Amino acid sequence: MNLERPLRFLRARFSPEGYLGLHLTIGLLVIIATSWWFADIAEDMSRNAATRALDDSITSWFHAHATALQTKAWRVVTFFGSVIFVSSAAGLAAAILAVRRFPYRLLLLTLAVGGGAGLNLVLKHLFHRQRPVLENPLVTLSSYGFPSGHTMGSTLFYGALALIVAHSIRAWPWRVAIGTTAAVVVALIGISRIYLGAHYFTDVIGAIAVGLAWLAFCWTGVETLRRWRSRGQ
Repeated sequence: MNLERPLRFLRARFSPEGYLGLHLTIGLLVIIATSWWFADIAEDMSRNAATRALDDSITSWFHAHATALQTKAWRVVTFFGSVIFVSSAAGLAAAILAVRRFPYRLLLLTLAVGGGAGLNLVLKHLFHRQRPVLENPLVTLSSYGFPSGHTMGSTLFYGALALIVAHSIRAWPWRVAIGTTAAVVVALIGISRIYLGAHYFTDVIGAIAVGLAWLAFCWTGVETLRRWRSRGQ
């Protein structure tokens, strides 16, 4: 049996060079893993009583331990995931990338944040999940809750920024620090949504899962396009 062609195919898939190399392999694996994670969360949310009980327990715990000082702090945190802030910050970042002529990074940011916003609306109307109902709620919203818009938008915006900045840095410790910082910011914004009673726990982790899947899809597509065009040139 001739193994030369299969081995050549595998070497190409794990090669850091080429437009169909390692980046595409990693991207597809991330897309598959995060999509499966989101599907599992969505299924449990819809059918699993234990998951619903967990959501209620976490929401009730945060609501019972709320204080005026914490509420002020979490309102500040949640602002950095709001539509107003993310849209404004993404617009500013896009303008900087356009002026500095980084077309592929601009494309990544535009697809991730803009496309992700549309995807979030589609998913909200697809699942029709109501938000938590609490006595003396800290926030009152009428839109659907799954997945969390603040959390998904933050995952896409800060994730895309982390990829753009890390792409320009060679030192791995700095790349890890950038990625960790973005993850912490997204986690804090997600916690703020649960604390304020705007979302359930599964709304937040579902938003992170689908946000990562969409970000990986955008990054993989844009990077493949960039490498393909560079190869042609």
